[in-house]
Amino acid sequence: MSNTYDSGRLNLPFVGISTFGKRPYVDDWKVLDADVAILGAPFDAGTQWRSGARFGPRAVREASTLFSFGHGGAYDHEDDATYLPNTVRIVDMGDADIIHTDTIGSHRNIETGVRAALSAGALPVTIGGDHSINIPCIRAFDGQGDIHILQIDAHLDFVDERHGVRHGHGNPMRRAAEQDNVTGLTQVGIRNVSSTAREGYEDARAMGSDIISVRQARDMGPQAVVDHIPKGARVYITIDIDAFCPSIAPGTGTPSHGGFLYYDVLEILQIAAKRHDIVGVDLVEVAPDYDQTGSTAILAAQILMNLLGFIFHARGV
Repeated sequence: MSNTYDSGRLNLPFVGISTFGKRPYVDDWKVLDADVAILGAPFDAGTQWRSGARFGPRAVREASTLFSFGHGGAYDHEDDATYLPNTVRIVDMGDADIIHTDTIGSHRNIETGVRAALSAGALPVTIGGDHSINIPCIRAFDGQGDIHILQIDAHLDFVDERHGVRHGHGNPMRRAAEQDNVTGLTQVGIRNVSSTAREGYEDARAMGSDIISVRQARDMGPQAVVDHIPKGARVYITIDIDAFCPSIAPGTGTPSHGGFLYYDVLEILQIAAKRHDIVGVDLVEVAPDYDQTGSTAILAAQILMNLLGFIFHARGV
């Protein structure tokens, strides 16, 4: 594999502009030409408690430079595989325009970005922002065929409406389930005191959700968890960083103890990428100011890099 060291620049992680993985920045969305398009969605007005996820995309991009060394891909000795070789073209679209206090307008701009990625034939990967940004991401998939949602999260996020709020970060999975092209949801990591009342769980199951807690997922093992996704389903993955235990991911607005550790999630994602066509990804709720070590953002960047590696290795790229 060729690498950028041969071109005369070392280009260490702390040098240059912090695009995702130090990949090229494309600000004209009409000329996207890539396999993966990274979109920032720095919106957190849907948050019910601690804000700050608007700074998530910037922090995850900064952290992702750690994985930007100039090797021609990343070799994994356990899998004996090189992930993300130079043949996988990744670009950074920058951020959707966020209009302060305007949820609908901001969501519309996020949806525009995801649609631009899909129109270009790229895999859209959206970095939030709070979990409400999943709502426009899923809406962008209308006309794209049926999809199944794999949600990795501490919270069910299946609230229909509270005091008129239908597009906050407690609502996205309910809004997703209402879409005609969403055939079902596999919701993994749901635990403890939740933002959704009992009737929300009943509604979720009635609308096609399969709900698995952290303890249930560990008892099953990752292969059995992925078995809950229907065979042949095209899968959209949404990852809330609070799915992880706050002992390794404290930088989030709604931490919930008892969460996953790194390999718990990584193995689920690797198996899902082998078995299913992954059509879109978002990762949300990184609020970097609550973690002065930066480890939450590094975890988010590492999960995304690995997931992209698994997806394109499964595609033979």
